[in-house]
Amino acid sequence: MPDDSLTRLRIALTVFFALDGFVFAGWVVRIPAIKEQTGASASALGLALLGVSAGAVITMMLTGRLCRRYGTHRVTVVCAVLLSLSVALPPLTHSAVALGAVLLIFGAAYGSINVAFNSAAVDLVGALRRPIMPSFHAAFSLGGMLGAGLGGLVAGALSPTRHLFGLTVIGLLVTAVAGRTLLRIPAPTPPQDAPRQTSAPRRPGSRTRGLVATFGLIALCTAYGEGALADWSALHLEHDLDATPGVAAVGYSCFALAMTIGRLTGTRLLERLGQTRTLVGGGATAALGMLLGALAPSVWAALLGFMITGLGLANLFPVAVERAGRLAGPDGVAIASTLGYGGMLLGPPAIGFMADWFSLPAALTSVAALAATAAVIALLTRRAAG
Repeated sequence: MPDDSLTRLRIALTVFFALDGFVFAGWVVRIPAIKEQTGASASALGLALLGVSAGAVITMMLTGRLCRRYGTHRVTVVCAVLLSLSVALPPLTHSAVALGAVLLIFGAAYGSINVAFNSAAVDLVGALRRPIMPSFHAAFSLGGMLGAGLGGLVAGALSPTRHLFGLTVIGLLVTAVAGRTLLRIPAPTPPQDAPRQTSAPRRPGSRTRGLVATFGLIALCTAYGEGALADWSALHLEHDLDATPGVAAVGYSCFALAMTIGRLTGTRLLERLGQTRTLVGGGATAALGMLLGALAPSVWAALLGFMITGLGLANLFPVAVERAGRLAGPDGVAIASTLGYGGMLLGPPAIGFMADWFSLPAALTSVAALAATAAVIALLTRRAAG
């Protein structure tokens, strides 16, 4: 495939990753307004919000099969259309039950597009023979930051209905432009002298599935930390370290910014260190950073710990998903992504239970324990992965 086609394909996929983060963040910032509109209690809203993760987990394995049958590019475009349309549904609901139902649809589209464009990215990584996977996930993070920032700006001026309908229009326009490129360019294959590492249609055997599940555990450990910090970092800073609400809100922003920076520099890091060293070093760095963030006696030391954690975790999920995709194609991406979502689901409630049993700082050290576990898994599977 000509280099210019690969470049255009990389740009199109980067746009879809960014669009995914942009749309999802736009929905997240309107959750308080949707809660007020539906009159849902905190517990009812929590159950409704599980619809996003439930819809994603349910459809991820199906998406792997659809990618094998119809191709990752077609499935990515179709899922982008569904994601753009479904984000406009939550403000049309007036009860927690109805909200949960439409969030199942939104979550299904969100989970499906993640499997599809990650599988397409695995093909492109194999063809380019460069470890560019973190750059795509950096685009997702940047899209999320842009979506959250824009949502915060328009929240006071636009109703949730108008805001999320605007996201639908933007999503469909972006899909129309980037989707044309994606549909015109076939999925690339690696050079003939390269090891086979494409997400072409194939079914993994039992040994391969076991190795894919192992990489999925790395994704789980990473997503556990992301979910835990998203839900509990501000509370830890405010209640345990007496930070003001404004400073406490900065905690997750520091983590997210550091993760974005880590992913933007991830390709160069992978080229210099290789995948195994990047995974081991990242897991160890995140473990040390989270110990500082959880146990530090001051707010600023905790914020520094959150940033170190973000840098450490940044490239674990992209590399784990890529390795799973190289081994088993879209099915491998689906397995790793499903386990990753399981970690994101597990993190916040697990932290809550442990905080009740012990304390919140002690509970947050579980993030460090799982990051260290990811490093150990990467070290133990280095030969099999090679």
